[in-house]
This record gives sequence, structure tokens and C-alpha cells, in this order.
Amino acid sequence: MSTPAILVRGGTVVNADREFSADVLCVGGKVAAVGATAAEQAPAGTFTLDAGGRYVMPGGIDPHTHMQLPFMGTVAADDFFSGTAAGLSGGTTSIIDFVIPDPKQPLLDAFRTWRGWAERSAADYGFHVAVTWWSEGVHADMGRLVKEEGVNSFKHFMAYKNAIMCDDETLVNSFRRALELGAMPTVHAENGELVYLLQQEVVKMGITGPEGHPLSRPPMVEGEAANRAIAIADVLGVPIYIVHVSCIESAEAIARARARGQRVYGEVLAGHLVIDDSVYRHPDFATAAAYVMSPPFRPRAQGHQEMLWRGLQSGQLHTTATDHCVFCAPQKAAGRASFTQIPNGCGGIEDRMAVLWDAGVNTGRLTPSEFVAVTSANCAKIFNIYPRKGCIVEGADADLVLWDAQATRTISVKAQKSKGDFNIFEGRQVRGVATHTLSRGALVYADGDLRATAGHGQYVKRPAFGPSFAAVARRAAELAPSAVQR
Repeated sequence: MSTPAILVRGGTVVNADREFSADVLCVGGKVAAVGATAAEQAPAGTFTLDAGGRYVMPGGIDPHTHMQLPFMGTVAADDFFSGTAAGLSGGTTSIIDFVIPDPKQPLLDAFRTWRGWAERSAADYGFHVAVTWWSEGVHADMGRLVKEEGVNSFKHFMAYKNAIMCDDETLVNSFRRALELGAMPTVHAENGELVYLLQQEVVKMGITGPEGHPLSRPPMVEGEAANRAIAIADVLGVPIYIVHVSCIESAEAIARARARGQRVYGEVLAGHLVIDDSVYRHPDFATAAAYVMSPPFRPRAQGHQEMLWRGLQSGQLHTTATDHCVFCAPQKAAGRASFTQIPNGCGGIEDRMAVLWDAGVNTGRLTPSEFVAVTSANCAKIFNIYPRKGCIVEGADADLVLWDAQATRTISVKAQKSKGDFNIFEGRQVRGVATHTLSRGALVYADGDLRATAGHGQYVKRPAFGPSFAAVARRAAELAPSAVQR
């Protein structure tokens, strides 16, 4: 079915580089015109959407979600339809989810499984594919995923010992293969050996509730892994993307590497920017357990949240995400006897943009254009889908969000679209909300009316990186002999 043409009139367009008053014409799922002549080019029957007094921004891209993820003996509550529909209600029009193969499962088999699940997605989607072990089969599958399936990023878990944790040999082999293919290695940076040891020590101390979770994953555990992954990437000459940076130690590791000229990119979760570790000491188990995710929320007094904001402001951190992976109270209850058994994961896909606007733009930490950069444009650039996504420009996908900077709402689980039974931002009042969302030119959310449909979302192939990766590979090859001689 064809999408009716829509003319968005009278708004202020905000891209990552500038904001300006302009009309936006959307035809056939694409942006057909931006500017004074957009109305003149509108075909007969065009629907006009009044954006007066509001911003018109590129739809958000969440580069870190886990829809219907099988994990820790259960499955995340939000499937690809409910999770992406929730995102649309908050202005997020695209996600990059994660394919995580079972132990020794071929990467391509797992990819096909996830692609099947995602056919019900209400928003556009892509995938990072996790490499959790190494073989010639993994080497070959990585090539096919990049060249045939449009995957240009691979995930590496340095945590979760005895499950999906990578050893250093796998990291080295996978990073080298990614460089050959023009793909981006991404890393969950936590030292899994230390986490495993500390979990046992904390339990021996008699601390078995959710308050033990952050004790077993202190900031240095994340910092060490980030430094190690960055060092490996530096030696091999491959760019690297660190997911869910949560602490000073990890943020500083990225900043130091970038100051040396290394290509390192950092991602921050909305929750880590505004929530601290006091939530784990809530007297109600279900409430405290609802916040259990990894890395955990950090102590406010130590300045971790402020460091993350400064990273976004300075450009040392680049994207914002949610790690949306919803487990409900009965699922979290599996860890009532020990925090080590609480399924790790929180929600947030529908609230990310409002929380970031309220805590970022309203406080002066971010400008509207910087907000667009960290919620959309930077992600599109890093994962090679810009300007198809992340920019309002002629020829781009018509993924738009109309944003009322003065409207307010109170975040509550009672009003959320996600299937989760808890909201980590519960009770937070935000100023600045999405009033309308367009996904490839279709009006999927309008003033509280969610019009998402299963299967509307399309799989977005992400091309391999070209000349810049080739140049990095040549430089690495040139340096290798001298490195061996030293």
C-alpha cells in the first residue's frame, strides 16, 4: 500500500548541523522537498500537518536494543512489534538490535532466526551480530553477513563468564576480520573474570539482594575492559565502538584514546545519565530488582553522571541508547535468593528522547542540534546509514518527529506502551515531548494516538565501510613489521 503524501508546515527543522524554518514534503516514504517550495511541489491529495510552534527533527535511532531476547533462562517481554511501537510513541523510528547466537551456533543461522522475529517490527531495524567464539565457520559467516546481509557491526561481550563472554583470542581474531571486511567491532566492556569472582565474594559476605549487583561490578571492572579493548583495537588499527559507557573510568579511557587520534566511539544510556545506584537499596525487592542491568547505575557522589554529560558535550561520547531489554517482576523474581540470578535488563525506548531533552536541552547541556546528533545523526554516521537516516534532507527516509518543547508529561508505567510492568523513570516529569511521529512518511503516532502496525518496519542494510577502513588497514599493515622488531 502506498503512503499518502504529507506536508509538514510551519515548523523549525533541526538537523545536527543547524536549525531553520522550513516546510517538509514527504512523498513515497522519502523526504521530497525541504524549504519554501515544498508546498508548491505537493501533489494533489497531500495531507497537511501543522507543525507551528514545534521542532521537526529526524526520528530517533536507538543503536542498542534487545527485543524478545532469550537470556538467563527467560525471554524479554517486549517483542519486535511491542518494543518498536513503544519507541515510535516517543519519537524513535529505527533500532539496531542484537543477534546473539547460542553457544557454537553458526552466526548465519542465528541471524535468520532474528530476522524472522523482526518481521513484525513496527519501525525500521538493523542488527549487530555477536561473536562469542571463534572458528573458520565464524570467519566465513562474518564475511557473508557483511557482503550479503548488510551487517556492518559485530558485538563482543567481555562479560557473562560461562555464557557469552569472549576471550582475548576471540577478540583479536574477530577484530582483525572486521577490519578486513570494513565492519565496526562493538564491545560490552566489563571484565567477566573479575565480575564472576566478585559475585562469589559478595554472596559469601551474605549480601544476596539487588544491592549486591553494583558491588560485584564496580567502575574499575568496566574501565579495565574498556582500556583492554581499546588497546587491542589500537594495535590492530581497527575503529571500535564501546556500548553503554557508564562510568568515569571508561569515559576517560575513550577520551585518552581519541586524544591520541584513535578512532573510538562511545555510547551512553539515558538511564545512566540520570539514575544512580541508590535504586538498588530500595527496601522492596521487586523495585530494586527492576533496575538490575549491566553495567549497573553508578554512585552520584563520585561524579559518574556528570562525566557522561561532559562526554556528550565535548564530543568524546557520541550516541545515546537504552539497552531496552524488558523483564517483568515474575521474571526478575528468579533472582530472589541471589542477585546473580536476576535477569539483567531495563526498558526505556519510549522515554529516551524526552529524558534527554529534559535533562540535556532544558538544562543547557545540549543545544537542539546537539540533541539531534546524539539521538540520531551520530548513530547513522557511525553505522553508515547517513543521510538516509539521521537527517532531514531531500532523498532521506521520511522519519520525522514533531517536538513540542513546552509540553510536559509525567512518565509512568501506567501510560507506557511497552509490555514491561515497571518504568525506570517512573514519576519523572519531563518538558519536551514528541507529538507526532512519521516512519518512512507514514503517520504512526499523533497526539497520543499510536497507529503502529506490525510489519511496517523494514530491514535496513548497512553497507560496509569503504576507503577510510582501507586506509586504516594499510596503515596497520605498514606498522606491523616495526612493531614486531621492537
